[in-house]
Amino acid sequence: MSYNGSGTFNINSTGQPVVGGTIISSSTFNALTADLATGLTTAITKDGQTATTARIPFAQGINSTLVTDASSVSTGSIFTAGGVGIAKKLYVGTDASIGGTLGVTGVATFSASPIYSSLTASSAVATDASKALVSVTNTGTGSNVLATSPTITTATIASANLTTALTLAGAAGSNGQVLTSAGSGLPTWATPSGGFSTMSVSTSSGTFTIPSGKTTIKITVVGGGGGGGNANGSTNGDAGGTSSVASGTETITTISATGGGGTASSGSQPTDGGVGSGGQLNITGSSGQFNAANKGGVGGGSIFGGSGKYSQAGDPGNNGNLYGGGGGGSAAGGTTGNGGSGGGASIKYFTGLTPGNTLTVTVGTGGAGGTGTFPGGAGAAGVVIFEY
Repeated sequence: MSYNGSGTFNINSTGQPVVGGTIISSSTFNALTADLATGLTTAITKDGQTATTARIPFAQGINSTLVTDASSVSTGSIFTAGGVGIAKKLYVGTDASIGGTLGVTGVATFSASPIYSSLTASSAVATDASKALVSVTNTGTGSNVLATSPTITTATIASANLTTALTLAGAAGSNGQVLTSAGSGLPTWATPSGGFSTMSVSTSSGTFTIPSGKTTIKITVVGGGGGGGNANGSTNGDAGGTSSVASGTETITTISATGGGGTASSGSQPTDGGVGSGGQLNITGSSGQFNAANKGGVGGGSIFGGSGKYSQAGDPGNNGNLYGGGGGGSAAGGTTGNGGSGGGASIKYFTGLTPGNTLTVTVGTGGAGGTGTFPGGAGAAGVVIFEY
């Protein structure tokens, strides 16, 4: 070989070096030219005629002044069809165009905000300074929701654990005020911006016309109170009637509240209070009380109270009062009657109503007290209240 393996070209053919006075030999000369041809053939030609047969180390790097199209895939300062392997850092002083897929197995650090122009719409991403680029699984459409003060246009929530106040505000000017807190116990209903200016109380059945300019109305229905039992046990008190608001020319979902149960005399279990249904808040009336110590049992209350108080021995039962209060039982000697139970209640805010349309109103009557020598007290009638 003419090269020694370290890049040094040696003339080492037979007869070399030539000694002065030696007769020129054709074999010696031909060996020399063959050795030179071997060396030149192994060299890299600057016009690109030859291809290297091993990796060539460039101790000083490669410097090229060739100006080419940065997006070209056929020309360039360095062009390789087999890929480029870089063992250490790569510095690109200007733009880089990648026509295929860029695979990164390590960490990608961006000193400026990256721009993504072709992400799949269903695979949204979010950026976080502490977590780099984070993939997000979305449901629904629109913008991603972050933890602090988001605005959500519409949502369906399958379940929720609310540990602080919840405010659900209606549209401006609609009086669409709804539930504002959900902690322990019963919810609290807030007064809307501007407040409800009018309350309409219906104590008898009929129709209600939605007032001009009002599209949101709070409706409360209370069933009638049950009648109290009589002392001598001949008859029970009657149950109170059901109150409700249903569709008229305006179509709505019916809300209703049943009346409290009438009760019997000594030894019988007081009946349950009425129940509400169809509302955002449904309440069960209180049960009437047992008789005790020769006094008639106290009636159960509705959300307004109104229980018929206990009666003394020899007196008839006291009537329920306010709306939906149960009548009290009577007392006579050793026998006493139980109190009637209170009417249930249902409360709901109706929105999107049409002024001028009507709703059908039913107001439950109070149950009559048990008849006999010492009659039980009558339950108070129910009520339907409109606030707007």
